[in-house]
Amino acid sequence: MLLWGSLFPMVKLGFAAYEIDGTADILLFAGIRFVICGGVICAFSAVKNKGSFQNVKNSIFPILLSGMFAIILHYGFTYLGLELTDSSKTALLKQVGALVYVCFSFIFIKEDKPSVKKIVASLIGFLGILALNIDSQGFSFGIGDILILCASFCTVFSNVISKRVFKTVDPVAATGISQLFGGGVLLFVGLAMGGSVHFSPDFSLFIMAYICIASIISYCIWYGIVKGGELSQLFIIKFAEPVFACVFGAILLGEDILKPQYFIAFILISVGICIANSKSDHHKK
Repeated sequence: MLLWGSLFPMVKLGFAAYEIDGTADILLFAGIRFVICGGVICAFSAVKNKGSFQNVKNSIFPILLSGMFAIILHYGFTYLGLELTDSSKTALLKQVGALVYVCFSFIFIKEDKPSVKKIVASLIGFLGILALNIDSQGFSFGIGDILILCASFCTVFSNVISKRVFKTVDPVAATGISQLFGGGVLLFVGLAMGGSVHFSPDFSLFIMAYICIASIISYCIWYGIVKGGELSQLFIIKFAEPVFACVFGAILLGEDILKPQYFIAFILISVGICIANSKSDHHKK
């Protein structure tokens, strides 16, 4: 979560360092990131375990579908949204998908029955999102916020698909393939739209190196745990991500994270997720 949280402000620094301007540049930048990440993860998986790609052929469609949600759609929405809103606010909005999942997981898992507790938790979380978008001029909810919410739901869909894929396919191998596929599509689309990224042999190279290394490590750890863990419980831990994003946003970008609505939103969304996953619900299963 620390690594993922740090990526929000680092990507914004990358936008400035590589003179990213417009949708085409953003998609190209995302494509370069995940082609590198996917290639490195696939190579690592092949060296670590020669049989890791054994069952890939039989699960190639869900792996690519996961890549579409986790990389193409998720990061397409995220990068476009980051251009329009603060990285700290982005990190908070991206928890909405997790909240919806833990409250309405019965849609994905038949054994998970709806309850009053989960509905209450959902309403509290929704109030948190409203609080996040209230400022001195009243309620504000822009296109950037909508894009981040779309990215949030793409994360949930990709995790549900991946959880099923990992029953037969090595998590590291599947992650590498999905990222390579998603990155390749974004790279192609960015180039086709006339995008360009201006690299230079200075500090900007460190930014890309950090983004790729942090992505590789965090995704391999996360999906390794998703294979044997319970998604609703893992999504509680995922709420630590915006905390780190806010801290790094303040340190690296000088963002104002002491806004009252940020604090209120953080408390409400946290309470919503904790209520939805309280022990009593698990004991009933």
